[in-house]
This record gives sequence, structure tokens and C-alpha cells, in this order.
Amino acid sequence: MKTLDWKRILFNDLPPYFLIEVFFRSIIMFAVLLLALKITGKRGVKQLSVFETVIIIALGSAAGDPMLYDNVGLLPAVTVIVVIILFYKGITWLTGVSSKFEQFIEGKTECIIDEGEFSLRSFKKESLAQDEFFQELRMKSIEHLGQIKNAYVETSGEISTFYYPDEEVKYGLPIVPQLYNQKSEIVTYNGTYACSFCGNIQELTTDGGTCENCSKKEWVLAIKTVRIG
Repeated sequence: MKTLDWKRILFNDLPPYFLIEVFFRSIIMFAVLLLALKITGKRGVKQLSVFETVIIIALGSAAGDPMLYDNVGLLPAVTVIVVIILFYKGITWLTGVSSKFEQFIEGKTECIIDEGEFSLRSFKKESLAQDEFFQELRMKSIEHLGQIKNAYVETSGEISTFYYPDEEVKYGLPIVPQLYNQKSEIVTYNGTYACSFCGNIQELTTDGGTCENCSKKEWVLAIKTVRIG
């Protein structure tokens, strides 16, 4: 009766010192995944932090391959998982003792709207397209930026918004498509306009003008409706 080939099951004919190579491969690939998702930005991971997403990807890959392929030994896969867990424990400890390291791994909350206008410095740092951001706001029943006192991009990628009371709502940049898409450098009549790029409010005449905040020249007629819902 043929017995199980335990050497093939555990090592797949690989020498035992290959586990050392697996250790270094695991460290390198884990770091590559972490940096890749960090560069890509946190908007894609929503509820999970970048670090937690890396853990899930790495563990899933380490556990999946030896389940499917007979040319992947079990011990190297177990070594990968152990290394990832140890690495996770080490990084978790570092985030607890170093606030700078924690900010690098988890990111930090950024103010993206300040008193009804885009905070340009924060908005440029976030991997967040303007139309994507407007969609997030519309889903909160927001019609224009003048309804918002402050909005923040949290470390999870979620948008937190704080509103002006109805009596304090001011003129703001419309974010509903039928109004925003009318943006133009041509000002058809005198009135209150919002810069289509940064949301800055200016009184304009038919001569048009340049935004005092970002130097852009496209404008949308500002509105001052109160928030419903």
C-alpha cells in the first residue's frame, strides 16, 4: 500500500532552507503591497484601512495557492502567514508608540471644505476626483457648497459633513449636474457667481473675471437654497 509522500506535501521537493527565502519574499511583497495601496489612495478601500486591506490580500494569497496547487508546499505557505502576522503585530505596536508612523500607515483626516469653499491644499492631496466628491455630497441631499460649514475625508475614506443652520446658509457652488454643467467663462448678466474649480464666491458683471482664490475663469451662477432632508 502506497503511503503519503510527506516530503512532497510539506516542501514539494524544495530544500528546507527555502523557508529563509520565503521569509524575505514575504517581507518584500508585503511592503510592496502596502506602498502600492498607499500610493493608490484610501478611497478604494472605504471601510478598511490601507494596512488592513494589505493584510487581507496577503493572507488570502498565502492561503489560497497551497489549497489549489500541488506544486506549492504547505510549510512555505504557513511561513508566509506567520511572517505576515508577526509583521502585523510589529506595525501595530509601532503605530501605538509613534504618531508619525501611525499617520503614515493609517493616514489622517483632511478638511476638504472650509466654510462653503474647497480647501485647495487638502483637496489636491487627496486622490479624489471632483465629480466623485460631488456624487458623495448629493447622496447626502446637498445641493450646493454654501450649505456646508466643513467637510472632512476620514482615514477610512468616508466623507463627514457639518452643515450651516438654515438661517446661515450662504451662496455656494451648485453641485447638481443641470446647474454645474452650465459653467462658463462667459458671464451673461450681473450677479453672484461661484468658481467652478474652488467654489469661491464673487460678485461679477458681464465683463467676467478671474477667481481671486485659484485664478481660474470658469463660473457657475451661485445659489442659496436651504438643505431639505
